[in-house]
Amino acid sequence: MKKTLAIFLLLISSSLSIYAQARKTGDTILLADPTIFAEKGVYYLYGTGSKDGFWVYRSTDLKNWTGPAGKRGGHALLKGDSYGTKGFWAPQIFRYNNKYVMAYTADEHIAIAESDSPLGPFVQKNKVAVSGPGKQIDPFVFKDTDGKLYLYHVRLQNGNRIFVARINPKTWDIDESTAKECLHAELPWENTENAPWPVSEGPTVMKRGSLYYLFYSANDFHNIDYAVGYATAASPLGPWKKAEDSPIISRKNTGANGTGHGDFFKDAQGNLHYVLHTHNTNSKVDPRKTAIVSVKFVGGKPVVDSKSFRFLQVK
Repeated sequence: MKKTLAIFLLLISSSLSIYAQARKTGDTILLADPTIFAEKGVYYLYGTGSKDGFWVYRSTDLKNWTGPAGKRGGHALLKGDSYGTKGFWAPQIFRYNNKYVMAYTADEHIAIAESDSPLGPFVQKNKVAVSGPGKQIDPFVFKDTDGKLYLYHVRLQNGNRIFVARINPKTWDIDESTAKECLHAELPWENTENAPWPVSEGPTVMKRGSLYYLFYSANDFHNIDYAVGYATAASPLGPWKKAEDSPIISRKNTGANGTGHGDFFKDAQGNLHYVLHTHNTNSKVDPRKTAIVSVKFVGGKPVVDSKSFRFLQVK
């Protein structure tokens, strides 16, 4: 009993610590690699920020946020309930078969956990990672209009390269025979420092009509030129054609360094937004700050409303 109480008090202390940290930066939420899941008029914000799992914040208007609000001391997913001991990065949340599902990175591998609530706890009966030939990060599960599921993710192979593979929802594991590389960083804007390890990461995919859009971030996240571009394809497996108007989100139209690695969501009125992170200041990368920006499609191309860019704040 004493041990259980001690663990509970430790979790509460951690929650208060991260909340206080957010308050110290002018109320700005400090989550990297963010994602927002919207349901029944409530927005749930998750991201990289806790060494012990994933915090979740809530809002009903996208302006006033409360939390951390997860059921495990502020966490929606807490270390020990599912795969992973460290490096909890880049979560994605979606509904599938009346369950809430979280795909995430831990120990530089990908795992998938389930919950009965967006607030968690997200757990695995068998604490295992998704199959693959090596280190894999930044998962995004996409459900096509035919019901098939695909796992877009990053493999650390001579750089951060974005791959896709079919995924089985019964096991939440991939069919490695279907794995294909989608793209890697090779254009000037994707590697402005000519780094020997080029980076493309943070994939998120949507389908409009018969066309698939793969949004991704390029450059190392420490780089001020970290930015978001996209590619299109006629199939979820590609081949992908990079858009000439990339990057569409960068420090040039947000005014903030290191903008990227986020996810799309729609608000209650059906408007499309992209949630992302930025550097903390012009001279400091971490802890990264969380922001959103509005996006519309015009003539089949995503157009960013730079005036809508703003940081998310704790109430």
